Amino acid sequence: MAAATIPKTSWADDVDELDQPKIEDYVDENGIRVTIEYAINDEGKKVKITRKIKRTLQKSVVEHTVAERKKWAKFGKERGNKEGPDRATTTVGENVALKISAGNKSSEPEVTPEQNIKTELAKAGAGKVICRLCKGDHFTAKCPYKDSLAGLETADLPPADDAADIPAPAASGATGGKYVPPSMRSGASRPGESMGRPGGSREDLPTLRVTNISEDTQESDLRELFGTFGRVARVYVGRDRETGIGKGFAFVSFDERAIAQRAMEKLNGKGYDNLILSVQWSQPRPDGR
Repeated sequence: MAAATIPKTSWADDVDELDQPKIEDYVDENGIRVTIEYAINDEGKKVKITRKIKRTLQKSVVEHTVAERKKWAKFGKERGNKEGPDRATTTVGENVALKISAGNKSSEPEVTPEQNIKTELAKAGAGKVICRLCKGDHFTAKCPYKDSLAGLETADLPPADDAADIPAPAASGATGGKYVPPSMRSGASRPGESMGRPGGSREDLPTLRVTNISEDTQESDLRELFGTFGRVARVYVGRDRETGIGKGFAFVSFDERAIAQRAMEKLNGKGYDNLILSVQWSQPRPDGR
């Protein structure tokens, strides 16, 4: 009977096994897993590394097939071990959700601006786009036969002699392409009517000029002040165009002159917003504006 031979090992392997400390892995009384390792840092010194891992149970809803697969019996070297991954052989990573789309967008052709215009015209009920030269389904400016069919666009027009027999429309009174009001055109029976309010324009309303008001005075303030005497037609406060700050004057228009006269008599020289108001009749400008 042959004697069993003991495999020889190298003395270097024995030294390495003695030098390498064992990894300590245990669970303390608080349920925290503690892993202690020994390693050599960059400076050549042996250091002790301690890792503490606290596990938290999280429940999640998974598919039925996934739940069944977790209960499968392990095989191979893992046969007989408990359920779940073993930290010594398995690394657990984050869950990656995979979204599968119905089709690849990159394979779809991009919509050109011309097709967008055609779609908008079709929605608006403008009909189909037809080229005037070749009668194709594209714009005339982008016709591929534009150079060879350049003279066909005006082929359907009547000749010059026939066009001379067509009576010209009656002259509308416009000269040089300028706009002419209907009241000044040929055949007008009466002058045009004003589009202003009934009873006259703004200039015809009795208007008071109010000065020495503060910069913070608003139109609503003056309308409330003068509205106690009667109906106020309009209020205008002069302001700077750039800053919008009031210039210290305003115009208040009334429907009736008697109401404006009474308001001027009562408010002229009265205090308002720590200032003395000056209320007078508004005078038209010398240029008539």
